[in-house]
Amino acid sequence: MTPVLQSPGLLITVLAFVLVLGPLVFIHEFGHYIVGRWFGVKADSFSIGFGKELAGWTDKRGTRWKLSALPLGGYVQFAGDMNPASKPDPAWLALPAEEREKTFQAKPVWQRALIVLAGPVTNLLLAVLILAGFTLAYGKVVVPPVIGMIQAGSVAEKAGLKLGDRIVTLRGSAVDSFLDVRMTVSQHPGEAVDMVIDRGGQQLAVPVVAQAKEMSDRFGNTQKIGYLGIGPATFEKVQVGPLEAVGDAVVQTRDIMGMMITGIGQILTGQREVKELGGPIKIAKYSGEQLVSGWQNYAWFVALISINLGFINLLPIPVLDGGHLAFYAAEAVRRKPVSQRGQEWAFRTGLALVVGLMLFVTFNDVASLKVFGG
Repeated sequence: MTPVLQSPGLLITVLAFVLVLGPLVFIHEFGHYIVGRWFGVKADSFSIGFGKELAGWTDKRGTRWKLSALPLGGYVQFAGDMNPASKPDPAWLALPAEEREKTFQAKPVWQRALIVLAGPVTNLLLAVLILAGFTLAYGKVVVPPVIGMIQAGSVAEKAGLKLGDRIVTLRGSAVDSFLDVRMTVSQHPGEAVDMVIDRGGQQLAVPVVAQAKEMSDRFGNTQKIGYLGIGPATFEKVQVGPLEAVGDAVVQTRDIMGMMITGIGQILTGQREVKELGGPIKIAKYSGEQLVSGWQNYAWFVALISINLGFINLLPIPVLDGGHLAFYAAEAVRRKPVSQRGQEWAFRTGLALVVGLMLFVTFNDVASLKVFGG
C-alpha cells in the first residue's frame, strides 16, 4: 500500500497555486490582447485579477496593465466595452470616427470572434506545447491493445477475456492503444464497456461491465474509476520528431477535453456525485501536492489546468468567451447583432450562473477539507 503523505504547508500551496493560475490567466488574456492589437483594437486595461487595483502602469498605447486584489482570473477591457465582461457600451457610437475605429464593437463579426477565441486557443496551445515537450524528451509510449494479463476473479476473467485477445472496439469506438482502453474504462465505473475483440483472426463481441473501484493517491485523495483487471502484453517507448510529438499532444489534449465532457455529462445525469466538481481551493490543494511531487508532475498539472481553462471558457455561457462566440454566431446568421435587451438579460443570467457555480464548487472544496471531516 502506498503510504499517505502529509499535504504541503499553506505557504507552498499558495505559492504553487499562484504559479499555476497567474501565468495561465496572463497567457489566456494575452491571447485576446495580441489578436485585438493585430486587428487594430485599443485595449483600455489588462488586468490579472479582479476588483481593486494593487499595482499597475500605463504603456505608451494607453493600456493600463495592473494587478488586482481578487486573483481568480483576469480580463482585457477593450475600447467599446462597458465592463471587464466585454459587455458592449452603446457610447462607442458617439466617439469621433478615428477613436471609433479602434473600438472592439467597430470591428466585423469575424474579427471579434477571433479576438474572443484567441484566449481559450492560447491556453490549449500552451498545453499542447507542454505535452509535446514531454513526448520529445521521454519518447512516445506505444502500447498495442493486446491483453497480456488478466487478474484472477476480475470482471475481465468472468467476461471470458483471454490472454492474447486484441481489443478492436470499446463502447463502439475503435481502439488503437491500450492507453485508450485504460482511459475509457476508468471514466465509466459500474457501466457497460462492451467490446469487440480479435481472437485468432475471429472477431467476438464481449459484453462486460466495469467494476467501480476507489483509488487513492499518496496524499489520500480518492477517486472512483472503472476497472476491468487487465494489463497490456507489451509496451515500448519510441523517439519521435517535433511534428509527431505535436500531433500526439493534440490527440492527448482532445482526449482530455473528451474526458471533461464525459464527466460533466455524468454529473448532470447523476452517474457521478456533484462533490467531484472542484474549484479554486481544490486546485490550490492539488497545485501544492504536484509541486512537491516533482517538476514533471507539476508541469503536467499546469497543462491539465490550462486545458481546463480553455475548455471552460469555450462553454456557451454569457460572460464567458463561449457565450460571446454564441452571440457572434447568431449575429453572423441573422446579419445583425442580438438586441441590447437580449444581451442584457443573457449577461445577467450568465453572471448569475457563473457566480452560483463558483460559490457551489467553493462550498464543495471547503466541505472536502479534512478540518471539516471531508
